Amino acid sequence: MAYFDNGNKLFDDARKNQYAIGAYNINNLEWTRAILRAAAETNTPVLIQVSMGAAKYMGGYKFVKDMVEDQMDAMNIKVPVILNLDHGDYEAAIKCINLGYSSVMFDGHKLPIEENYARTKEIVQLAHSRGIAVEAEIGKVGENQDTSSGELADVEDAMAFAAMGVDRLACGIGNIHGIYPADWQGLNFARLQEIAEAIDIPLVLHGGSGIPKDQVQKAISMGIAKVNINTEFQLAFQDATRKYIENNLDLNKDNKGYDPRKLLLPGTDAITDKMKDMIEWLGTPAVA
Repeated sequence: MAYFDNGNKLFDDARKNQYAIGAYNINNLEWTRAILRAAAETNTPVLIQVSMGAAKYMGGYKFVKDMVEDQMDAMNIKVPVILNLDHGDYEAAIKCINLGYSSVMFDGHKLPIEENYARTKEIVQLAHSRGIAVEAEIGKVGENQDTSSGELADVEDAMAFAAMGVDRLACGIGNIHGIYPADWQGLNFARLQEIAEAIDIPLVLHGGSGIPKDQVQKAISMGIAKVNINTEFQLAFQDATRKYIENNLDLNKDNKGYDPRKLLLPGTDAITDKMKDMIEWLGTPAVA
């Protein structure tokens, strides 16, 4: 029977020993199987997460939890798996806590700061009473190709959220979700250093797709223990699927190239391959 780890010991160890564990968003069954397969083949722990939009697309938070559990059983997964809500609002976080997700990220950056504090504290208390981990965000991670939409994390906010008992903290340090534009200035390591010196909980790098490897590895050496990936897998899936179609393999009626199981396979394999490469340079160690 599948069970989920809350990841607290894993991420504490990652920060202490300067490596990171990947946090990979799922979008459908193929994504889920591809990510679990990469974790199994490398014998490394994995955090599977779902956004509010992806959960709605797939049929809801319960469906997502049931699907991941069923696939863990079907694939005989032995490595630790953390199931996390990504960028959830208050209602989504409460729902996922009640459903038994092992981790939730409450993103209250749009709320007035005092309300954000109050809601975060409430979620921490409820989640911790059930052994569930909580991630929060300070500053604001920018949006696709827009370098002006982010906001640097504040050190005092970091200290306040750590004092509330959040288990992991995502920091706006110049990172953005989606595709990085050509004029992106890079991560703000000075601010990351200030935060890392102020608090000792594991730090999280959102928008990990597209950040140069050397910058990600430097951030890991400074306290980043969790790196979020979504866009990079979407692009790998797109590229492999495009090649399959451009090579007219879907038109091979004798081989049933139009079968969606065959049509989706190259993209699924590309996700697994990309993730296995990423695990290596994130430094994620195999499970003993």
